[in-house]
Amino acid sequence: MKKKVIMAVDDDADNNFSLKLRLEQLDPRYEVITVDGGKKCLELLENNEIPDLILMDIMMPEANGWETYQKLKENSTWKNIPVIFVSASSDELAEKIKGLLGNDYIEKPYDIEDVKKRIDEILENVSQK
Repeated sequence: MKKKVIMAVDDDADNNFSLKLRLEQLDPRYEVITVDGGKKCLELLENNEIPDLILMDIMMPEANGWETYQKLKENSTWKNIPVIFVSASSDELAEKIKGLLGNDYIEKPYDIEDVKKRIDEILENVSQK
């Protein structure tokens, strides 16, 4: 059984640790790689560490989620990686762009079973293409 690699991009180490632990316990098919920001995410991608899906926080120092997402879409190798934005931001901008950027948007705090369900749905859709 080939594991599905999920890259969790969040500058909060506790969020990354919790997400990794809970998702991998919930589904042994998941391998969660945690990354502490957009800059590091892009570095891993440049080193050919390509995940099946990216969970991306929006509010991060250096390269925030929006900036990182734009760089993903500009690269022919990375542009089709599904991205789910995860953020505590419930500001007007986030509300307006829900569904316009990325494959999904999840507000923190989230229910881990809901996160898993959304990941499964997106990965299933990608595999059918």
